[in-house]
Amino acid sequence: MKTSASCRALTAAALGVAALSSGEAGAGGISLYEVGTPDVGLAAAGYAARAQDAATVLTNPAGMVRLDGNQFMVGGQLLHADLNFSVQPGTTPSLGTGDGGNPVGWFPGGGVFYSHSLSPDVKVGVAVTGNFGSAVKYDAGWVGRYRAQEGTLLGVSILPSIAARVNEKLSWGASLNLMYGKLANTVAVNNVVGPDGSLSLDDTTWGVGANLGLLYEVDRGTRFGITYTSPVKLDFRTQPQWSGLAPGLRALLASRGLLDARVDLGITVPQGLNAGGYHELDSRWAVLGSVGWQQWSRFGQVAVGIDANAPISLSTQLEFKDTWHLSVGTQYRWSDAWVLNAGIAYDSGFQEGGAVALALPVNAAWRFAVGGQKRASGTLGWGWSLAYTTQGTLRSAESGSVPVALGGRGDVVGSFDNVRIVFLAVNVNWKQ
Repeated sequence: MKTSASCRALTAAALGVAALSSGEAGAGGISLYEVGTPDVGLAAAGYAARAQDAATVLTNPAGMVRLDGNQFMVGGQLLHADLNFSVQPGTTPSLGTGDGGNPVGWFPGGGVFYSHSLSPDVKVGVAVTGNFGSAVKYDAGWVGRYRAQEGTLLGVSILPSIAARVNEKLSWGASLNLMYGKLANTVAVNNVVGPDGSLSLDDTTWGVGANLGLLYEVDRGTRFGITYTSPVKLDFRTQPQWSGLAPGLRALLASRGLLDARVDLGITVPQGLNAGGYHELDSRWAVLGSVGWQQWSRFGQVAVGIDANAPISLSTQLEFKDTWHLSVGTQYRWSDAWVLNAGIAYDSGFQEGGAVALALPVNAAWRFAVGGQKRASGTLGWGWSLAYTTQGTLRSAESGSVPVALGGRGDVVGSFDNVRIVFLAVNVNWKQ
C-alpha cells in the first residue's frame, strides 16, 4: 500500500471533514457543552464549579467530592438546526442552483454519568457521552457537492474518574478520556460527462486523553473550579472507496496509485481550559459564570474536493483560530422542590468571518438558555432545559482553478443565513 503527502491531501480533499450538528452550537469549533445535563439550561455558566449532580464527572471530576453517597444521571436531548445555503452571484452557473437543503435537521445526543462514594473524601465515577463531532447531509446535486456532500465525524468518550479532598476547601479530580472516533464521508467527483462519481471514506479508531480538575470551596455557598482537557489524537487510516467513475478518470487514478492507496488522516480534538464560579446571593438566588479557551489552531488540515484532471494534491487548507468562551447564569430556588436555571453565553469563531468552509458551516455563536430541576423525592429527580443558539450569517466563497467543463470543482459563493439551533434536553437523576 502507498501512503504519501499527496495521497493524504487527496483523502482530506475527498472527505471535507464535515462538521455540523454538534459544531453548529458548540463550545468552540465542533465541541459541545450540550449533552442532556442541567448545564444546557445554564448555557454552561458555572460549568467547572456547579458540581450539583453526577454530570460533574464530565465538567469537573473534582466536584464529585460534593456529592453525597452514590449518584446517577442520564440525560437525553434533541437538536434541531435551521441551516440553509443561499447561492449568490459568482457561483459557476454549470454547477446548477441546488442549495443543498437543510443538511442537519434533527440530531440526538446525551450521556450517562455515575459517581460512587468510597468515603466522604474519596469518590470514583464514570461517564459515557459524546461532546465532540458532527453529522451533515446535503441534498444530491447541490452546488457544493464537489466540496462537501455527506459526512460524520464523532467522538464518544468513556471517562473513568477519581476525586479526593485535599482539605476542607480544596479537592482534586482526574479522568481518563478513552475516545472512540468514527469518520464517514462522501464527496461527489466530477466525471465531466455523465452523472457524478463519488469518493467515500469510512473508519473508526480510538484516542486517549485526560481531564484534570480542581475545586476550591470558600464556604458552602461559594466555590471556584477549573478543568483542563488534554488533546486527543484520532488517527484515522483507511482505503478510499470510489464509485461511478468515468473510465478515463479511473485509469488516471490507477496510473497514479490512488485507487487502492492506504491513507492517513489525523484529527486532533483540541485541548482546553474552563474556569468557573458559583456564589449564592441568599437562600433563593445564586449566580454562576465561566470563561474558557480551546486550541482549535491545532485541530488539523481540512481540504475539500478533487479536480478530475489533476487528482493528486489540489485541496483547500483552512487555518483555524483558538476560541474563547464567556457565560453568565443564575439559579432561583422557586420552592423546596424546584430550582430554575437561566444563562447566556458567547463563543468566538474558529474561522475567518468571510471564509467559512462549506464543509464546516460553523463559527461564533450566542446561546440563550432556560431550564428547571425538580426533586420528586429524596432519591429521585428530573429536569428539562431549552437552549437557543444563533450564529447570524455565515459567508462562504470557495474557488477552483480548473473549469467545471474540464473536471474542476468550480466557484461556490453564498451564505448560510440566520443560522439558528434549538436544543431540548431532559434528564433523570437518582441518588442513594
